Amino acid sequence: MSQLSAFKRLGEAEEVADDWAKAEVAPSDEEITRARRLVRRVREDRDALTDEDRAQIREVTSVLHRSRRHIVGLGMPRVGPPMPDFHPGRTA
Repeated sequence: MSQLSAFKRLGEAEEVADDWAKAEVAPSDEEITRARRLVRRVREDRDALTDEDRAQIREVTSVLHRSRRHIVGLGMPRVGPPMPDFHPGRTA
């Protein structure tokens, strides 16, 4: 197979992959409608908050932000190869 024909095949595969990705990744109309309804409900609930509610939310948010500054990410532990057995005939 020549380089040109391989390149053409790759381009065709990319077009098929693009169509598949758009169909699979893009949210459905129902999902978009549900998300919009949720955003609308949150905004309505937010608008109904009292000044005291808003102050409590600001305070809690501030505490969370301060506490997160002190968290150290430990990451995943690294597991090395097993230690060699220097006494293969010996039991523990």
